[in-house]
Amino acid sequence: MASSYLLLVVSILCIYGGCGALAAIPAKIGKGYRLISIEETPNGGLLGHLQVKQKNNIYGADIPHLQLHVKHETQDRLRVHITDAEKQRWEVPYDLLPREKALPLRQAIGRSRKTLSTATDYPGSELIFSYTTDPFGFAVRRKSTGETLFNTTSDDSDPYGNMVFKDQYLEISTKLPKDASLYGLGENTQPHGIKLYPNDPYTLYTTDISAINLNADLYGSHPVYMDLRNTGGKAYAHSVLLLNSNGMDVFYKGSSLTYKVIGGVFDFYFFGGPTPLSVVDQYTSLVGRPAPMPYWSLGFHQCRWGYHNLSVVEDVVENYKKAQIPLDVIWNDDDHMDGHKDFTLNPVNYPRPKLLEFLNKIHDRGMKYIVIIDPGIGVNSTYGVYQRGMANDVFIKYDGEPFLAQVWPGPVYFPDFLNPKTVSWWGDEIRRFHELVPVDGLWIDMNEASNFCTGKCTIPKGKVCPSGTGPGWICCLDCKNITKTRWDDPPYKINASGLEVPIGYKTIATSAVHYKGVLEYDAHSLYGFSQSIATHKGLQGLEGKRPFILSRSTYVGSGKYAAHWTGDNKGTWDDIKYSISTMLNFGIFGVPMVGSDICGFYPAPTEELCNRWIELGAFYPFSRDHANYYSPRQELYQWDSVAKSARNALGMRYKLLPYLYTLNYEAHISGAPIARPLFFTFPTFSKCYEVSTQFLLGSSVLVSPVLDKGKTKVNALFPPGTWYSLFDLKETIVSEGDYRSLDAPLHVINVHVYQNTILPMQQGGLISKEARMTPFTLIVTFPAGATEGHAEGKLYLDDDELPEMTLGNGFSTYVDLHATVENKMVKVWSDVAEGKYALEKGWTIEKITVLGLSGSGESFALEVDGSSVSDVSHVQLTASEQHVATDKLEDEGDTRKSMMIEIQGLDLPVGKNFAMSWKMGVHG
Repeated sequence: MASSYLLLVVSILCIYGGCGALAAIPAKIGKGYRLISIEETPNGGLLGHLQVKQKNNIYGADIPHLQLHVKHETQDRLRVHITDAEKQRWEVPYDLLPREKALPLRQAIGRSRKTLSTATDYPGSELIFSYTTDPFGFAVRRKSTGETLFNTTSDDSDPYGNMVFKDQYLEISTKLPKDASLYGLGENTQPHGIKLYPNDPYTLYTTDISAINLNADLYGSHPVYMDLRNTGGKAYAHSVLLLNSNGMDVFYKGSSLTYKVIGGVFDFYFFGGPTPLSVVDQYTSLVGRPAPMPYWSLGFHQCRWGYHNLSVVEDVVENYKKAQIPLDVIWNDDDHMDGHKDFTLNPVNYPRPKLLEFLNKIHDRGMKYIVIIDPGIGVNSTYGVYQRGMANDVFIKYDGEPFLAQVWPGPVYFPDFLNPKTVSWWGDEIRRFHELVPVDGLWIDMNEASNFCTGKCTIPKGKVCPSGTGPGWICCLDCKNITKTRWDDPPYKINASGLEVPIGYKTIATSAVHYKGVLEYDAHSLYGFSQSIATHKGLQGLEGKRPFILSRSTYVGSGKYAAHWTGDNKGTWDDIKYSISTMLNFGIFGVPMVGSDICGFYPAPTEELCNRWIELGAFYPFSRDHANYYSPRQELYQWDSVAKSARNALGMRYKLLPYLYTLNYEAHISGAPIARPLFFTFPTFSKCYEVSTQFLLGSSVLVSPVLDKGKTKVNALFPPGTWYSLFDLKETIVSEGDYRSLDAPLHVINVHVYQNTILPMQQGGLISKEARMTPFTLIVTFPAGATEGHAEGKLYLDDDELPEMTLGNGFSTYVDLHATVENKMVKVWSDVAEGKYALEKGWTIEKITVLGLSGSGESFALEVDGSSVSDVSHVQLTASEQHVATDKLEDEGDTRKSMMIEIQGLDLPVGKNFAMSWKMGVHG
């Protein structure tokens, strides 16, 4: 649910010139620091001391002495930590984001065993740290190639200066090669696609403004980027994280990148890669592996702000069933609440007995129910949640009293999730609510935190606030701006909301105080992250089940606890395009369970757009239709044409659920994104570095949607190799790395699977619980016309209610799948780990389809586990020729033929190793 007051303000004001200032080259400030001493530490790191060279008061006084700590924390991860040498500074709390602690401050400035005056290397296994002493600068190089990845040294020709470190202004820059491709630095809506665009603004500060605002700080803060370089046909990726929660501007100029931060420390982590997948693996090993998701969460979700009563929700569920459109989860925005208050039920529109009856009904079918929770707790002396919160002293303070704000209930206080007592109280409120309504997950919204008012406010006397008429987001409190402290009005103005608005605008006052005196100024962008942690703990404590949480605001590490949707988008052709880039960025951020509101949150999509959006959205990792209170109804059954597209696209999604769930497992153990840019699988294929209109699911399923009005074809890039249409396995594309024009009439989305893959699929269904128990099919893909080759795949199965997603607990099975073709002999086999669970569930493989074979498919002898099956009537083997489209015309000599072999009627237990082989016939 959106606070619509800022939906358009940024766009409108930018027209009048409010966004132009970012194009200016930043002035150089000061002369930097000199390294006055450095020594090796007992744990194998470096400890240095820096002294400012020439003081100035631009943006405040310089901090005179800094402590430098450098350490190779793993073979692939280097940390460079710079802070005030004499005074403890704010850092992201170690209990919130667990990691190795930096060295404590040394009291004796300047004492050392070793003083160095020339550039010196500090090598690790893969990365090399080097430094210059006067002015101090550092560089990070790749050991295997010698290439410089990050270099802060500055000379007169550079558009940036040396490092600056003041209390409320930190600046540091790096040189970059112009041909480097950068990705990340969010959350923002990037109109130019996934690749960072020189001179676009990148401001990081969690803010409730609509995602339709381009190049503005949105709901999450992720100060991390991936850098992909292609040198001589070899690709190398690395990643850079600045672990800092303060507001910042990042200026990317193409040949340089500059951070301007309004507090905290420089805490850099460098991840050596060298592949995009290994970069994300290394990154999530530090910030937290993505949360395991329950199986049902990969089904389709339906929501709307404006389901006024329970009967409307019941009708929606039944209409999906009647339309034969898959649906796993039905959601409520705040319509179920009593007066918009958290953890309550509206006794008239959502009476508890009838709601429980409805939930029993859908739970019996295998469906789930999720509701929204906003952080603001209504100030109401008769409201138990408020009473218990006050008794436990859990709210953020201003001038010693709970900070007063306004959100949907009217006047609210914000819980302080940095306080352990708040986490316990929040968990208890979740428990109480779950006893009232057995919800299956929680949706935490407005947690940037969003506030309809600004400044220090009081509840007005003599009038009702809110009045109950007009938009609910108009501030009705009596408020005064707060500018009396340097925390409310810092010397450097980040480009907040794309307009340099005050950082306390429409949020918690930045001079408000959290637990142990922590300032909102420092902790602002951690609010949604800390709420996700508290909500995860509360849900997991209920019944020991695997939690599902959807959070709008995110930070580094949020993926360990929550999924994300991309916020308040618009039902336009531009927004459907933007959704792909944002989704792919969150995979890089370690939040792989992500998607956008299908058909747009507001105002009203066209029928054609909604067709195309469900075709795309059916392949988002998180797939949900959601609409605004003021928008017309847009459930997928509202149009016959959209219902047809939904049955087609979601029908394929539900067949792919075992593959998606296996990707969920891979994400949890290695950080691998579910939805990936093409360069994750094809890093040396530089043609795909900017592709933002297609994406991969896992390593090998390519989605190529129609994203433009009135189009019935799509121009899709196919990296080199063979690709098979998932909707028609006979349709084959052999590419040398070119674009192809594909037919895409209204109800068609093109989805292809790459060669050398074994794709586990099932038969689908209308609910994931039913789809999950259908027999398996394995799709085996070789290069078209292959006479030799190898294919592989994976399958992970478990009890998805268990909190952990792991092998060895007796409730999970993992299967490695292999296939080879050599000398016309085709072999397909499995290697099962922990097969007991799959055997108990009775899962079987009923069909194996092998694509891309050379030969006629005649005169074969099929064997399974060493025994001939020629006399088994229920096993059928059929062969058919595939249609191969290549880059070359037939008269240019490419006349390859490719066969599809289908073996049906099998009954192979998934939980038991199997081996199958046959010999292909020879062309006559």
